[in-house]
Amino acid sequence: MVERLPPVRLAFVTDTYLPEINGVTTVLRMIRQLIAGRGHELLFLAPDYPSCSEPDRLVIRRASVPCPSYPAVRLSSPFGPDVFRALDRFVPELIHVVTEGPLGAIGRRYALKRARPLVTSFHTDFPRYAARYLGPWAEKVAQIYLRRFHQPAVITQTPSAVSRADLVALGLPRTVVWGRGVESDRFTPARRSEVQRGALGATGKVVVLHVGRLAVEKDPHVLIEAFQRAREAVGSEAVFCIAGDGPRAAALREALPFARHFGFLERDALADLYAAADLFVFPSPTETCGLVTLEAMASGLPVISADRGGVLENVRNGINGLVVATGDSRQFAEAVIGLIRDSAQRAAMAQAARAFAVGRDWTREIDDLERMYEFVVAGGLRNGGATAQPLAVALQHAYPSQSRAGIAGEPPGVE
Repeated sequence: MVERLPPVRLAFVTDTYLPEINGVTTVLRMIRQLIAGRGHELLFLAPDYPSCSEPDRLVIRRASVPCPSYPAVRLSSPFGPDVFRALDRFVPELIHVVTEGPLGAIGRRYALKRARPLVTSFHTDFPRYAARYLGPWAEKVAQIYLRRFHQPAVITQTPSAVSRADLVALGLPRTVVWGRGVESDRFTPARRSEVQRGALGATGKVVVLHVGRLAVEKDPHVLIEAFQRAREAVGSEAVFCIAGDGPRAAALREALPFARHFGFLERDALADLYAAADLFVFPSPTETCGLVTLEAMASGLPVISADRGGVLENVRNGINGLVVATGDSRQFAEAVIGLIRDSAQRAAMAQAARAFAVGRDWTREIDDLERMYEFVVAGGLRNGGATAQPLAVALQHAYPSQSRAGIAGEPPGVE
């Protein structure tokens, strides 16, 4: 392990930030809370949102417009000297580019022009998203863009061994697994309230929950069909709930009028809803991690998931949940019906889910992140200058826990 350095000046550049609620902003919120709490100096460059009213000394907001096909996503111009001037005033020792959008492009350009260490993140499986929205041809174009975008980075972080393997196959060997934490003290079965369950109309019933962005790449049609089939089979034995928003939200409300639809919820309200539920359904096949599954598990919920993506590193089939074939709504429905009617299996899986999630507490992830930043700033690695094996050796000396998380060029550890 390298010797601890004085506080590091870290600039984060992201195309999504609070008050937007998604997996990326959840990770950034934890980084801000825990890294800043250890004495490091942070600056965030992020889009402006209409709901941003209070100034924040740690955040520089850049004018943005809604994405035409998805208004919740904001787009900012990648041009203009104001960003460089703001970053120059801050004098960052390291640039962490969190997303690959227009603002991310500015941060990447700044790091290369100012010869600052560049760390990037891969949170969103854009190639598979592109294929869903535009067709198979777009997947290759997205892959070419991602390779070019991340190539100069000292390190590219991604939250699962599955997505790391995808990046390595793209020609990005300097990839490490990071960002699989959950707030197990916030998301906990201790919040379970029979009063809230009564308000849901769930007294004496099983609450089946889905939380997530309601968009085409998440397979909402599978969720719709699975809930419809399960509802037809169990009737009043269960209450079906959906929390989240997105382009397909209206379609889900129309197709599932019997379900309770909550839209986006603040973190504590969401934690209360998780705790009031009994099982969690998540059909998305395009997750790099699936933080909502970890939140559900921390809340003591068995997870029924698709058999693709980073979520498979959380769900152990038959132990803390069930894994079914991607896109097969009948299998999802059968799994839901089975767990609704088998309270003993549901309880055993709930206990195993909580135990697994507690081991993914954010403190451990932040320990690794802090050591990684310090090691990079100390000159242990330079932009574009390490191959897989030297990176593995260097980072294992910097923080040995990477041996369990896995590094590009090595098999993932078993936890």
